[in-house]
Amino acid sequence: MKSRNSGLMLKLASRLLLFAGATVAVASAHAQSESFASRPIRILVGSAPGGGLDTTARAVSDRLSAALGQPVVIDNRPGAAGTVAGQILSKSTPDGYTINLGAIGNLAVNYSLYKNIGYHPLKDLAPVTMMVDATNIVVVHPSVAANTFKDLLALAAKQPGMTYGSSGAGNAGHLAGELLARMVKVELTHVPYKGGGPAMLDLVGGRINMIFASPSSAIPQAKAGKIRALAVTTRKRSVIVPDLPTIAESGVHGYEVNNWYAMAAPANTPKAVIARLNKELVAILNNPEVKQILLQQGLEASPSTPEALGKYMKSEFEKWGKLIADARISAQ
Repeated sequence: MKSRNSGLMLKLASRLLLFAGATVAVASAHAQSESFASRPIRILVGSAPGGGLDTTARAVSDRLSAALGQPVVIDNRPGAAGTVAGQILSKSTPDGYTINLGAIGNLAVNYSLYKNIGYHPLKDLAPVTMMVDATNIVVVHPSVAANTFKDLLALAAKQPGMTYGSSGAGNAGHLAGELLARMVKVELTHVPYKGGGPAMLDLVGGRINMIFASPSSAIPQAKAGKIRALAVTTRKRSVIVPDLPTIAESGVHGYEVNNWYAMAAPANTPKAVIARLNKELVAILNNPEVKQILLQQGLEASPSTPEALGKYMKSEFEKWGKLIADARISAQ
């Protein structure tokens, strides 16, 4: 009997220790969250001032500073399609004081596109929250005999080699065209340019047939009648151009190209710190004024949990990695 009682006492003591340990862990996580932040936060932005990434960072930085009670500094680090900023982030101390507002390139695509970017986005970065969705709009020159996207598909089937421009090999516009060509089994000819501006100039001039363009560059030209907008590339219709159908609802089921931006931290950043950053950023992105600022740039606020962003990053990493390998696309 004594031995049995001793065993029961040991089990009870063990459970009490486990409970105490869990309580301490929860208290520690809460303390970490509450103590963050005690010094300035740096947001790495992988583009020059003035672009969509930079605009998004500046739309949230002052509000994040107010929420955390510390200065928030925008650190523009353009280069290699955002890879420079990703490299800096991956080597930063994982404490939440250096974070990166990145795009699909440095968070999911560049690892497969370049020979060595210096970090693995799924292993070396920690998801914080999705920030925005940004659709592309399929636009054609008025001389193209297509008033709908279904018309365009039929025309492309009859006229192999239709040309589409992009701002460079391996960028979102290029991959959007390559994905479409493979899904509907048509031949499209990619024409890379050194930027979206020159590509749009050649489309307006009738030297290429179409572009997968950003709303900010496509909408003014479409309103002026210089080009024709046919569809959007995202999974659902865009609130910016709600009358335009998606490519998926136009017959290419499962097609989706989304120029998303997301906030990431270095891998091994404490979960409590990630949770605090997520909480504040989600609240900021749900602010009507911030939503409006982003919409004016053709961007839709799209906050998420860290877990949801992590799953999406993985799916995008695998999707574009396969396409790049199958099509033998290189940005070297």
